[in-house]
Amino acid sequence: MPGAAVGLDVTLALACTSALFFLFLRCHGQGRPFGPASRWWALAVVGVTGLVSTAATFVVVGMVNLLPTAFLSLGVIAPSGLWLTEIRSRGDGRRSLLRDVSTLWLTRLLARMHEGMAEDRLAWCEQRVDPAWTTGELGMAARFYQDYLRERLTPQERRRGRIYAQLHAVEARLNVGQLIDNGAARTKVVAALQTSRATKDPRYSRYQDDLSRLADILRHDAERDVIRLVGSAYSAGYYRMPVYSRPRRAYTAAVAEPQSPGQHS
Repeated sequence: MPGAAVGLDVTLALACTSALFFLFLRCHGQGRPFGPASRWWALAVVGVTGLVSTAATFVVVGMVNLLPTAFLSLGVIAPSGLWLTEIRSRGDGRRSLLRDVSTLWLTRLLARMHEGMAEDRLAWCEQRVDPAWTTGELGMAARFYQDYLRERLTPQERRRGRIYAQLHAVEARLNVGQLIDNGAARTKVVAALQTSRATKDPRYSRYQDDLSRLADILRHDAERDVIRLVGSAYSAGYYRMPVYSRPRRAYTAAVAEPQSPGQHS
């Protein structure tokens, strides 16, 4: 019947819209469900949820012969039940064929979507850390990102993201690395490692006889801390946070002074 077909189309559209809304609620504070690596899985989740909700609504309405308005209301409400019960995140993270079948593989699609979201998050963060930066430039980048976040995050978000602790860890590791690059004595480097909680990691003590290797590890860990720092911006939804750009260096002796007529080169 034409009326039923129209009602079915409207119900499907509303069910997909509802599923999209609850998907955004689910992913709030975690990242973008429609990033480059996750968008197709997110669309699959929305599509399957919309189809399941619409089919269930059609069956229920057909069996009990309810009012046509129930056609729409059930289709809109059903996705929320899916997200809040069977499809919610589980702490164990284990997959089960029975569970996948019972939810029409929505749990598997959601897992793949979250994997894609994690890939998008890591790629976004790594774009804001240049491995070619010098030690000083990496430290300035960390301060630039922390200033950006400090101006925009609430006090609760700052504490949750530990943006001050992250910056302190970056600077502590880079300071020790700079000592090594400057040729400081081993005893001075060992003493510097004890000045900060971030550099008291027992892992660093294993490389005290190989300062070059220790400097590489400290640099790697500092870059990791900067990535964690910018991850706070991603979690807060500041996807347009600018990438730190290195200041232009001053180049000297580029232009020779004009010579007087009596001077010769």
